Amino acid sequence: MLDETKGLYKKRTGLKINPAKTCQPIGAMYAALGIHKCLPHSHGSQGCCSYHRMHLTRHYRDPIVASTSSFTEGACVFGGKSNLKKGLENVFHIYNPDVVAVNTTCLSETIGDDVGEIIKSTDVPEGKTVIFANTPSYAGSHVTGFSNMCKAMVTHVSEKKEGKKAKGINILPGYVEPSDMMEIKRIATLLNVPFTMFPDTSNVVATPNTGNYSMYPEGGTTIKEIRRAGNAIATVALGSFSSEAAAYELEKKCEVVPYIMKEPIGIKATDAFIMKLLELNGGNMDASLEFERGQLVDVMVDVHNHYHGKKVALFGDPDILIAMTEFVIDLGMIPTLVLTGTPGKAFVAEIQDMFDQAGLAESQVMIEEDLFTFHQLIKASPVDLIIGNTYGKYIARAEQVPLVRMGWPILDRVGHSYFPVVGYKGALRIIEKITTALLDHYDQTCEEEDFELVM
Repeated sequence: MLDETKGLYKKRTGLKINPAKTCQPIGAMYAALGIHKCLPHSHGSQGCCSYHRMHLTRHYRDPIVASTSSFTEGACVFGGKSNLKKGLENVFHIYNPDVVAVNTTCLSETIGDDVGEIIKSTDVPEGKTVIFANTPSYAGSHVTGFSNMCKAMVTHVSEKKEGKKAKGINILPGYVEPSDMMEIKRIATLLNVPFTMFPDTSNVVATPNTGNYSMYPEGGTTIKEIRRAGNAIATVALGSFSSEAAAYELEKKCEVVPYIMKEPIGIKATDAFIMKLLELNGGNMDASLEFERGQLVDVMVDVHNHYHGKKVALFGDPDILIAMTEFVIDLGMIPTLVLTGTPGKAFVAEIQDMFDQAGLAESQVMIEEDLFTFHQLIKASPVDLIIGNTYGKYIARAEQVPLVRMGWPILDRVGHSYFPVVGYKGALRIIEKITTALLDHYDQTCEEEDFELVM
C-alpha cells in the first residue's frame, strides 16, 4: 500500500489509515506505573489489557504487569460491577499492592459502568488506595489517557492541610521516558529545588537486572508524596497536553499555583524550565548546568552547516512535537510538516505561531490525522529527514529518507528508556542522532568523488 501511495492529499472523514496515536488506556497504564507499589487495573476485556501490556513491554523491554476485570459476554450485557469488585478483592489478596489504579476501556465506557460507585461499594483493605480514571479508547489518544490518570491522582489523593506551611514544588514531567524523568530530577536537584515529581517511572520500567524479579520495584512516587502535593508552593507542569489537567486540578482543589511549560527539549525550552525553577525557589544557576549549556551551544555552531535549510517532517505526540519543532528551527532546519493524531486546536495555534515567527509560510501543521496522510504530503513535498516513532520506518524506507526515532512507541531500537532527550544533555543526544542520520544517508547516496573522510 505504501509503495502505491500517491502524492495527492484528499481529506478523509470516514476512516483513519495507520493512526498517529493509540488508545487512552495505554497512557493511563504508563502513568499508573509511576506510583510506588501500584498495580494498574484495566476495567474491560482481557484482550484489551493484554494489548496494552504487550505494547508497553515491547517499548520498554521490561515486564509490564497489570490486572483486568476480564469481561465476558455476561459483563457486556449486565455491566462489569461484579467483575471489578471481585477483581479488586483478588488483586489485594494475591498481589498485595499499595495502590490499584483503575482505567476504563471502550467496552466499560459504552456500557456505562459507574466505576466510582463500584469502588465505594468494594471492601478495600485498610491502608490501601484505589484511584480511577475514565479513559474511553474511542476519544483522545494515549496522551489523553496519561493526562486523565495524572488528574485522577490529584482528584483521589492530593489534599491541602490547613495551617501547614506551603513548601516545595510539584513537577509533572509529562508523557516522557523514564530517562527523561531522571534527567529532570537531576536538574532540579542541582538547582537545590525541593520537589515532588509525579508520576515517576524512572526506577520502575528502566530497572537494572539483578537476577531477582520484583513485581513492585523501588521506584515510583508514593501515595504520601502525592497527598502532600496539595501543600506545595507551585506546580510546574511540563507539556500542556499531558500535564495541564492535573496542574489545574491541583489549583482548583488545593490552591497550588500552576505553571504550564513546554517539555524541556532543546535549548530554549530547557532555559525556560531552569529559569522558572530558579524564579520559584531562588538560588543561582548551577555551574555544571552552565557548562553543559555551553557545550550544547558549541555543538550547535559546529554542525550548523549540515542542518541549515534541511527540510524535516515530524509526527507523534503533541507535547514532544511542540518542543522539537522549536528546536529544529533553532538548528536552522525547516519543519515543513508537523502532524499529530491527538486532538487539540491549541496545538495548531502554537505550532503555527512558531512558523509565523520563523517566516515559514508554506509549512503545515495538522491534528487528528494519520500516517497515510503524512506519507501523501511527503510524496508531494519531499523532505530530507523524518522525526517520529517506529511506525515512520515504513515511510522512510519507501521514500528513501532517514528517520530519527523520537517519542512513543519505539519498538525496533534500544536505549530510548535509558538516554534522555530533555535538558542540555538530551539536546546534545538529539543533535548527535540527527547528524548521524543525515550524514549516514549522504555517505550511502553520494557520488564516489563526494565520498569524504572528514565531513
